[in-house]
Amino acid sequence: MKTLVIDIGGSHVKLLSTGRRTPVKLPSGPDLTPRRMVRDVLAATADWGIDRVSIGYPGPVQDHRPAREPVNLGKGWTRFDFHKAFGVPVRMINDAAMQAIGSYEGGRMLFLGLGTGLGTTIILDGVVVPLELAHLPYRKDGSFEDYVGEAGLQAAGKRRWRKLVAEVTGMLLAATVTDYVVIGGGNARLLDPLPTHCRLGANANAFRGGFRLWQSSRTWR
Repeated sequence: MKTLVIDIGGSHVKLLSTGRRTPVKLPSGPDLTPRRMVRDVLAATADWGIDRVSIGYPGPVQDHRPAREPVNLGKGWTRFDFHKAFGVPVRMINDAAMQAIGSYEGGRMLFLGLGTGLGTTIILDGVVVPLELAHLPYRKDGSFEDYVGEAGLQAAGKRRWRKLVAEVTGMLLAATVTDYVVIGGGNARLLDPLPTHCRLGANANAFRGGFRLWQSSRTWR
């Protein structure tokens, strides 16, 4: 069975399927609708022979469907029928949760995805718990995402942003009582050194998580 993994981000939609080594990138952005995403993906993968699809979605997911419209993309996601559009079985999960599944090595793990926004997921002894911590209030005038997402990086500069990431990571690690933190996402590469009790994730882990979604584990949901 060939699985197509789709990782939807604020800047790009990244694709990888079983048997392929190099991801394909498609443009994303604030005007990306689900209909356009499917059209572009099907065009890019027309000769791939796909049997099923995993989607990492930048927002809350319930029963393999978007529970809310995305913050950084176009509209229409919650009403869209992805199974019908692709013509094959589809499993959808929050994008941070998908990368967390691909990063997981046992125990109690907190995953933080530093990209356009802030993705958060906990895996507790194999059970995936997607979270929406990014929009909780932080300091006096913003949220965690405002300070450690892309906008926070641009506003603060790398040196100050790294300190903010370390502070936020320490707070969330203490609050969630997890054993370790994996920091992934496109901006994780800018962290040097990494905050305490953290290890660096890899963007490729999102694809690994997408493939793992089809394993016979009751916890990957």
